[in-house]
Amino acid sequence: QVQLVESGGGLVQAGGSLRLSCSPSESIFSLFAMGWYRQAPGKQREFVAILISETGTNYRDSVKGRFTISRDNANNTWYLQMNSLKPEDTAVYYCYALIRGNPTWGQGTQVTVSS
Repeated sequence: QVQLVESGGGLVQAGGSLRLSCSPSESIFSLFAMGWYRQAPGKQREFVAILISETGTNYRDSVKGRFTISRDNANNTWYLQMNSLKPEDTAVYYCYALIRGNPTWGQGTQVTVSS
């Protein structure tokens, strides 16, 4: 089974930036959709951003203009560039992909934004 390996979380002050990355554990020849979700303590997991191959991107309203999802086809890796971070962005971030019709999740990486 394909696993997603993610990294890039950390502790930053409000207004700072982080870049998260996610890579499959094996080569994927067809990857229709990939993205990012997050889950704060005591809250449900929520959508953050998604990239549909050859189609476009979509973002949660609260992160539009601050976050950017992108893909490096050479490395089969995708990223979430997070700028102008706010304390309310604090959460565990999970990368996501639709692989052969199956939703697949990374292990999560902690993002903490201090004020």
